Amino acid sequence: MNQDAAQSQPTRRYCAVVTGGARNIGQAIALRLQQDGYHVIVVDIVEPEADSLKAEAHQVDLGDADATRRVMADIAAHYSVTRLVNNVGIVAPALLEETQLEDFDKLMHLNVRSALVCSQALLPVMKASGTGRIVLNTSRVVLGKEARTIYSATKGALQSMARTWALELAQHGITVNCVAPGPIATSAFWQNNPPDSERARRIIENIPLSRMGQPEDVAQAVSFFCDERSSFITGQTLFVCGGVTVG
Repeated sequence: MNQDAAQSQPTRRYCAVVTGGARNIGQAIALRLQQDGYHVIVVDIVEPEADSLKAEAHQVDLGDADATRRVMADIAAHYSVTRLVNNVGIVAPALLEETQLEDFDKLMHLNVRSALVCSQALLPVMKASGTGRIVLNTSRVVLGKEARTIYSATKGALQSMARTWALELAQHGITVNCVAPGPIATSAFWQNNPPDSERARRIIENIPLSRMGQPEDVAQAVSFFCDERSSFITGQTLFVCGGVTVG
């Protein structure tokens, strides 16, 4: 095999962990990383829908810090994980006057704290390998969106942490980047925006590309950041939004 052909071949020496990888965007990410040649481990509160992801799946409430630490420690003890996609997240839509403090704790623990716990657990493995990719799934809501007080706060926190981690971990060959989806056709989106509602119609009409994004669109961006050839890109946020964030 010549050098160019060898470089084009997907690598199978890396292991990737995807949190919240059982459904929707997380599942698309996990399946794409499998296609890219990674050994993928899904960590989620539910069992994966895709058969190819079930063999290496850990069911855990990622909002529970102690349970998450135990699972991640077990993974780190058995696998050389050099790819971590902190994807898990939930939304609690509410206007400012209706925002509940209990939702603040719930979303901060699941959306933000889990990323910290998982990253800390896998850092020693990545440092020992001399390479690593950490990708955080944030959202275009960091630029502002009604009824997203807590959710936008969690996603903004993730992007701020990513920039800090990028600086701290660069010397170890570890990059940290964010993918920020815009309107993506997931079960959560349609639950908050029923397909036949006026709200859903307005959202789609305001997308310059005139279509909803698909989970695979987000997976494509994650795949790019996880690629070994993306080693000179760190601390960045890529909006996958169909042009919604332009102008």
